[in-house]
Amino acid sequence: MYLYILIGIAVLLLGIVLLIATRPTEFAVVRSGTITAPPAKVFPHVNSFRNWNEWSPWAKLDPNATETYEGPEAGVGAKMEWNGNKKVGQGRMTILDSKSNEQIHIKLEFLRPMKCTNETQFSFKPEGQNTHVTWSMKGKNNFMGKAFCLFFNMDKMVGGDFEKGLANLQAVATK
Repeated sequence: MYLYILIGIAVLLLGIVLLIATRPTEFAVVRSGTITAPPAKVFPHVNSFRNWNEWSPWAKLDPNATETYEGPEAGVGAKMEWNGNKKVGQGRMTILDSKSNEQIHIKLEFLRPMKCTNETQFSFKPEGQNTHVTWSMKGKNNFMGKAFCLFFNMDKMVGGDFEKGLANLQAVATK
C-alpha cells in the first residue's frame, strides 16, 4: 500500500516537473499609451532615475524605501539602487542606451524577493504634439521563474503597473 502511495507521489512530482519544464523560457510585458505632450517634455522624466518617484507605480508602495544614485544624473551610465519592503523588494537599474527623445534601454536587476535580470525599454514616438510611449520588459525564466508563472501571470501582474506608470507619466509630463 505504501509503495503505491510513494509511486503515486513520485509520478505526480515528475508530472509537475515536466509541466514546469515545458513553460516558456522567455517572457515579455508591453504597454503603450499616448501622452499629450511632445517627446522633449516626456523623455526627461524617464531618462533620469531621480525623476522616477514622480510617476513610478512602485514609488508609493513603500515610502520608507531607500534609493541611491550613481553615475551621471541622466542618460547612459545613470544607476539607481533601491531597497524596500516586500512590495518593492531590492534591486538596481542602469541606463545602457539613451537616444534623446527616442528610446531608453535599461538593465533591471532584482535582488529580492527573487534574483533575476531583465531588459526594459521605453520608446517615444511623436504624434503631432503628443507622444506615443511604449514601455516593455523582457527576460528569461529559470526553472523557479517557470514555476512562479504557473500560478501568476506576469503580463497581468506587471502590465497593470505599467499602465498606472504611463498614466502617472501623463500627469507629470503635462503639469
